[in-house]
Amino acid sequence: MSLQIKIETKLNEALKTKDKKTYSTLRLVVAAIKDTMIAKKIRDKQTLPDNELILLLKKMVKQRNDSCDAYRKGGRNELLENEMSEIKIINEFLPKQLSEEETKQICLDTIKTVGASSVKDMGKVMGALKKQYSDVLDFSKVSKIIKDNLN
Repeated sequence: MSLQIKIETKLNEALKTKDKKTYSTLRLVVAAIKDTMIAKKIRDKQTLPDNELILLLKKMVKQRNDSCDAYRKGGRNELLENEMSEIKIINEFLPKQLSEEETKQICLDTIKTVGASSVKDMGKVMGALKKQYSDVLDFSKVSKIIKDNLN
């Protein structure tokens, strides 16, 4: 079953159980999917490929994380809680991210494999990581780890 169908099924379940938080968040996700499908000229009977849908969901999570930072700084706790619950709902459909320790080990192994010796080689390392681990790594953390180890 494609990821898009899983999201639509979960939306229907939320409608039936009157789970307003899940329902409203998944409506936003479905709307973003439809917008992407229109932009890519994909017909209604087709679904968005899972890899593109994962990128879309990651983008949505990143937007909400940025909002969370702004709400924290502004002391808007009720809005912060709302964004956090949306992130939690969207993350249900994303592949499980690797832990901090696993991420660090993969970065160190890739640095050795690529033969990186300075920050100038960071692009090579990032490219290699994106090829293999694009779904399971948080690249904001990866960037920091690579910089720390190449300095």
